[in-house]
Formats: sequence, structure tokens, C-alpha cells
Amino acid sequence: MTASPDVDLVTLGQRLRHLRRAKNMTLEQLSAVVGRAPSQLSLIENGKREPKIGVLQAIAGALGVQMQDLLRPEAPSRRAKLEIDLAHFQREPAYAALGLPVVRPGRRLPSDALESLIGLHRELGRLLREQSATPEVARRANQQLREQMRERDNYFADIEQAAATVLQSVKHTTGPLSQRGILDIAAHLGFTLHYVPDLPGSTRSVTDLRHNRIYLPQVASNKGHDPRAVVLQTLGHFVLGHNDPADYGDFLRQRVEANYFAAALLMPEKFAVQFLRAARADRALAIDDLRDAFGVSYETAAHRFTNLATHHFGIPVHFVRVHESGTVYKAYENDNVRFPADVTGAIEGQPVCRHWASRTVFQATDPYSSFYQFTDTVGGTYWCTVHVESTRSGEFSVTVGTPYEHARWFRGGDTTRRTVSRCPDPSCCRRPPAGLVDRWSGQSWPSARVHSHLLAALPPGTFPGVDAQDVYEFLERRAT
Repeated sequence: MTASPDVDLVTLGQRLRHLRRAKNMTLEQLSAVVGRAPSQLSLIENGKREPKIGVLQAIAGALGVQMQDLLRPEAPSRRAKLEIDLAHFQREPAYAALGLPVVRPGRRLPSDALESLIGLHRELGRLLREQSATPEVARRANQQLREQMRERDNYFADIEQAAATVLQSVKHTTGPLSQRGILDIAAHLGFTLHYVPDLPGSTRSVTDLRHNRIYLPQVASNKGHDPRAVVLQTLGHFVLGHNDPADYGDFLRQRVEANYFAAALLMPEKFAVQFLRAARADRALAIDDLRDAFGVSYETAAHRFTNLATHHFGIPVHFVRVHESGTVYKAYENDNVRFPADVTGAIEGQPVCRHWASRTVFQATDPYSSFYQFTDTVGGTYWCTVHVESTRSGEFSVTVGTPYEHARWFRGGDTTRRTVSRCPDPSCCRRPPAGLVDRWSGQSWPSARVHSHLLAALPPGTFPGVDAQDVYEFLERRAT
């Protein structure tokens, strides 16, 4: 029979060594008394072997103590406590993953050096816990980033200037950015583009910084991400001086900035503002027209509109992308609309009111045509224009909205479609009818669909959801 499974072997070993030295006994002397080889006793003292009860009884008898003295949970001294802590830290998988040697805290290792090592281990553990505390950390970081975007009306003057400088460097002087212009920008920044069939599935692009090559997927332009935007987003990381993200907040900030940079190139501020100014003069602002004028996706045009509308025209807006299930995937607002939120203020994954345009569009006779709606809410009346797009993950509504008084600048601002939302009052649409509650309460068990990527941790120096081994193997194939 071995010692109790609740006994910490490292502490047991430290107590044995402490009591043996207090008796001025060597391992060889103790081994002669208990009938065990010195090497076996050394393994016990170093916490690497679990002793049997009979061996513990023999050791206790040889040392003139009760067996309970060996099994007590506290360290026998402050120095022993430090050595025990270091041993535990060095057995953690996180430390083993670093590939560093194990430090053996012998008598020659000063106590202050031992304390320093333990402090480093504790800080390493704290950082790793912060990075792996998903989805809470990611959601809080997303909320903080959205607040920063709201404070600047989602307008980034420094990125606009960076994009304008790049366009000027390739002598782009008018209208939308062509594919030729994108190639010129890549060449100007020192990169070549390579379209390949075996890009790792967890990536949108892979950049070989050793040879300045950007690898992109061979996909049709109407499937997945806009290939032009992917190139420009990748280049944006380098133009904007991004480094490996330190945490989720840094990762999300970089994504927002790179996306903004790409949109500022595809829809240059100067020309987009000219286009919008003319449309506003005709009271015919329309995301559809902005999309068609610059040859981008509706969502890209909607995002870009939020960059420019408030800064240049004083029009407060909100943007929201909602899955057909009714949950929010993305959102932004500076018009005081009240998005559903959890206790942390995060809105991703929250259900949108069934009476909002983002949801009612899915019940429209023709949801793919232009859809406009006024919604009376507890915070005021909002006008919205909505577009539905189909993706591999289902259908999504992309909504741009503004307070009632600004609807006059938009095409569709005279719509007669109107709903009333009392959310977050649960009687609005959260609480099912009493008849359904009586019939099914306690008689149903739904199994929730969980998006596993929301639970993915962010390893140090990498990106959430990216398989580093796939990326390195891909680059190795290309390099050879």
C-alpha cells in the first residue's frame, strides 16, 4: 500500500530530507537502517517516487518521529517551501512546453535567486491565464475596442493618411482601386503575390517575410473573403507597423486597423466623400450605390460608410451584422442605439430584438431587395437599411441605421414600414407566450450549438484559430 493520494510527494520528500539532516544522517546511513538502496530514498526525497506505507513506517522509525510528521502538508522551513514551489512550477505543462532545463535548487543556489525564479514562474502563469481566459477576455477586449472606436466616430485619421500616402506612391489619382493598382502597391512595398491551392485552412493569407512573398488562396472572387481586401489587409499590417499580438486586445486592434486600411485603399477617402456628398445633396444616400460605385461587398461599403458619415457629414450611425438565428456577430454605434449586452457590456452572441430591422428582414417577402424600416425603441426612433447576404455559415443581415431626424438624407427614408421594440423589457420578445410556457416548461431540453472557436485560447506570439504547424510546414514546402 502506498501513501495517501492526497499527500504531495514533493512536500513529503522535503520533510524527509529536513528530518534526516536534523539527525545528521546521510542517505547511505538511512538506507542501511531501513533496508532500501540510497538511490530509492533519493527518489523519494526528490518527490519522484511514491513510497509504500511500510517504507514510510521504517523511515519514521529510523528518524525517531511519528509517520504523521512525514505526512504533514506544510513545508518544514521557508527555504523548503521555496524549493517545493519551484518544483511544482517546473512540472507545469506550460513550463515544459518552453523546452527550458529544470533548475535543481541545491544548497549552492541562493535563496534570493530561488525567490526570483519563483516570481518569474508566477508571472508566466498569470500571463498565460490571462491569455487563455476566453471568451471573457476576448469579449472584454472587444467591448473596450468598440468604445475607442465610438470615441473617434470610427474615423482613424492616421490610417486615412497612411492609405493616402500609399495611393500617392503608386500614382493613383481617381476613383476605385483596380487590381493593377493593388499589384503596384504590393510591389512598391516590396512584396510579390502568389496564389496557391494548398494554403492552410486556418488562414486567409500567409506571408513569407524571409522572401517577402504573400501567399493567397486560389478561390473565385464570389466565394469567401474579397481576395483584393485580403491582400490589402495583409499589407496593412506592415504599413501600420504591427508586431505579433501580445493579447486578444492587441489582436483585435490590429484586425480593425488592417481592415480599415484595406477599405481606405479600396474606397479612397477623397473619392468616397465626393460620391457621398453628391448623394446627400440629392437626399439619396444608399449603401447599395456606394457598394456598386467602388466594386466592393455590401458589408465593406457599410463599414466604410460608418468611417465617413459622422466625421464628414455629422450623421451618427450604427452598424450591426446579425445571423439568421438572431444573434449579433459584429456591431458599432455612435448614435446611442441600445444593443443587447451581457453584464460585461459585450454584445457578440447576444440575441437582437425580434422587432428590429435586422430580424424582421428575414420574414420579408423578398429579403434580398432593398429593405427599410423605422423602429420605435425605448431610446428613440431609428431608421435602418438592411441587406441580406448568404455565406457558408448561413444568412446574415447587414444593417446601417441612424436616428429618425437623419433618415431624410437616405433613399428609403420615407418608408412606411414601422415596428415597436420595448427591449430589454422581457415582455417585448424574450418571454414566450403563457400558453407555450404552460405546455412545454419542464418538457423540453434543447442542445445548444457552441462555436468552438470562441473558446480558443491565444498562445503567446501567435493568432487565435491559426494552426502554427500547418503554416510552418506550408512555408517550408514553398521555400524548397
